[in-house]
Amino acid sequence: MVEFGGWDMPIQYTSVLDEHRACRTGAAVFDVSHLGSVRVSGPGALAALQWAFTNDLGRVRPGRAQYTHLLDPVDAHVVDDIIVWWIADGDFVVMPNASNTDRIVGALGEAVADHADGDVAVLDVTSGRAILAVQGPHARDRLAAVHAGAAAVPRFGVEPADFHGAPGFAAGTGYTGEDGVELHVPVEVAAMVFDDLVEAGITPAGLGARDTLRLEAGLPLHGHELGPGITSLQAGLGWVVRFLKPDFRGRTALVAERDRGIARRLVGLATAGRQVPRAECPVLRDGAVVGMVTSGNFSPMLEHGIALAFVPPDTITGDSLIVDVRGRSLDATVVDLPFWSH
Repeated sequence: MVEFGGWDMPIQYTSVLDEHRACRTGAAVFDVSHLGSVRVSGPGALAALQWAFTNDLGRVRPGRAQYTHLLDPVDAHVVDDIIVWWIADGDFVVMPNASNTDRIVGALGEAVADHADGDVAVLDVTSGRAILAVQGPHARDRLAAVHAGAAAVPRFGVEPADFHGAPGFAAGTGYTGEDGVELHVPVEVAAMVFDDLVEAGITPAGLGARDTLRLEAGLPLHGHELGPGITSLQAGLGWVVRFLKPDFRGRTALVAERDRGIARRLVGLATAGRQVPRAECPVLRDGAVVGMVTSGNFSPMLEHGIALAFVPPDTITGDSLIVDVRGRSLDATVVDLPFWSH
């Protein structure tokens, strides 16, 4: 157990490798209650969220989830990457990263004050629920023995779900590169639901496996691939930005970067053997430092080192680079993302 974003969180239950492989080949459950849950409701909720975030909720509908970004209004860096669960007309659950919940509540308050077209309530409900992420190729089969309705929620769908008589939600979302469902469970029954999942043959997994899984899937982590100085475009996530919207927070700065061209971009690096690149290791080309590793680890499925790194925008798949790992040169090849897929 370690402190993480103000929470006590498990790094592992047995081993990171075992938990990682359980998720890739069977099913695993992650307690990700450190994520925030902010309920945004009222007639003006949609307009406020449309201005606050980069993506366009008009492309989805109630009963669906959407990945999106909140940008800094000055330089368009990604303040946070977020999942929005559209529960019903005028009713949303916004899910920020652990350390950003207060910041998101503040930004949404500004959006409501300046851009809502009706009354809106913004309420941090994090302390009243747990989030249990059931992930893996057999996640839905095993979840069905516990909650058939939750197991049937479609990918990026959101539906109400009852847990031991307490009302919650299930969404077809996750952060592992596998199919799965995230359960929004009232805190008073969360331990019971977790036990039910384990008894159904779902392996408990900690933050260690969650990180190696998301890295194999090429998914960004706030504070590494997203954060101060990093925009959606640099991170290769331009698809989450809907420039056709007439306005959103940070749009002017991001349009300026789009028009002048990005100064760096995020790529995947593969290395041979068990020595791995780590975050903040310099990346070199022709003897000169050209970038920096943001995340690196050993891939349990590929059985070699993998990393994400920011490099010059002219870098292409197949290029050979060097990673300086504490004074040792490690050969690396630029590869397409994700590193691993079925």
